[in-house]
Amino acid sequence: MSNQSGGGQSDLIDRVLKIKRCAAVVKGGRRFSFAALVVVGDGKGRVGYGYGKANEVPPSVSKAQKGANRAMINVPLLNGTIPHAVTGRFGAAHVLLMPASPGTGIIAGQAVRAVCEAVGIQDILTKSFRSNNPTVLIKATFDALAQLRTREDVERLRGVKLS
Repeated sequence: MSNQSGGGQSDLIDRVLKIKRCAAVVKGGRRFSFAALVVVGDGKGRVGYGYGKANEVPPSVSKAQKGANRAMINVPLLNGTIPHAVTGRFGAAHVLLMPASPGTGIIAGQAVRAVCEAVGIQDILTKSFRSNNPTVLIKATFDALAQLRTREDVERLRGVKLS
């Protein structure tokens, strides 16, 4: 479910990953509420995720999109892939991200694939361990992406020149 989001920022790619329905039993029957998990990215190294809850589906999706736009992070990319291998963890989820040679494509499950497509990665190898819950997989993927450093960043932080 990929589309371009409106509202002035037409260059953003947003994907609705999960819509959850929760039922509360009240006197007149069941009252449903909905929660949406959305990933938003510009395809050029910026990506964010949001989680929105409301009594109807469209407001929950729009709340999630607003949250994703606010929580965007910058990800260093190197020739359509990531600079180095990295492991992200959140709760029970572990996600391994490895750079891949050009032409490999995105080898990933649904949740991790959505994040990789939104950030603009073309070639990557991924493996998720333990949990298959999309919410914690996305958070683990963001943990991994936040750990990425370019060669120049490492040189600057260490104060040395890498050969």
